[in-house]
Amino acid sequence: MNPLAMMMFLTSLAIGTTITLLSHHWLLAWIGLEINTLALLPIMTKTPHPRAIEAATKYFLTQATASALMLFSCLINAMQAGEWDINTPSNLMTNSLSIAIMMKLGLAPMHFWLPEVLQGISLVTGLILSTWQKIPPMILLFQISHNINLSLTVILGLTSVLIGGWGGIGQTQIRKIMAFSSIGHLGWIIIILKLNPQLSLFNFILYTIMTTAMFLSMIMLSATKMSQISTSWTKNPALTTTTMLVLLSLAGLPPLTGFPPKLLIIMELIKQNMFISATLIMLASLLTLFFYLRLTYIIALTLSPNTHNSTIWRTPTKPWLVFSIINTMALTLLPLTPAILLT
Repeated sequence: MNPLAMMMFLTSLAIGTTITLLSHHWLLAWIGLEINTLALLPIMTKTPHPRAIEAATKYFLTQATASALMLFSCLINAMQAGEWDINTPSNLMTNSLSIAIMMKLGLAPMHFWLPEVLQGISLVTGLILSTWQKIPPMILLFQISHNINLSLTVILGLTSVLIGGWGGIGQTQIRKIMAFSSIGHLGWIIIILKLNPQLSLFNFILYTIMTTAMFLSMIMLSATKMSQISTSWTKNPALTTTTMLVLLSLAGLPPLTGFPPKLLIIMELIKQNMFISATLIMLASLLTLFFYLRLTYIIALTLSPNTHNSTIWRTPTKPWLVFSIINTMALTLLPLTPAILLT
């Protein structure tokens, strides 16, 4: 793709996100989301492969449906309340608006598009879709969190964690595994949204950091399948080790970065006397833990017999500084959790 065109599309992504983040008006927020969607479509199809075209088509149809439902809900709200202000949604439109935004995020049971779309695009575009594209809808959810239906968030959160673990178990493609991982993490974020929006935001920030670290690792290893990961030790032992630790961090094992949000969410659910929800989400997250441990096993405890024991790292020169900072944050933020929550 022409670098000028790529820069224009990336700038449009940034502008669309900024418009949504700064808007107090539902129509402006909707316009920002549409700019985001339309800017990502050419990036998804920059390699004219049938799978990329199919992924872009599925993404466009899903996002268009969610946008139509969102605009319809906003129009109903404007008719009832007489204004378009984001902070004053009516009870009638809050549920439909929440479902539209959750469809944009890829929460279960509106998740069917996410694994297929992520599988059909490149790792770099997958990184944008899994992190940057989730910021505007998530911020809108935070803004209406005080009016959102608690039963809706708990049911969709539990369903997402369950499907995120169940769907990822049988996968061999890393992009599909990351898609189901994203669904599971979003379930953890949504289930606590009504009760503690600050904790949801904290969890979302850590999810973004860990997912970015994982995608950057895959980009540097040029790995899209489990079989390619198993041969990565001879290419770059240090990178393979940090990739294994990032996977364990995504799984939520202590003392890594992924542990504090899960611990704090469970504590908050127990504090709100939601013992059944806390038990169910912990049991459902065991499914997610299984496929993370399987990936870790393939990385750390298997070595392909077809590769020679070379001590030369064959990875070309890449932006190691950015990667090192993101990886460090994805592994070592546990001691800083109290300071982050108090700011």
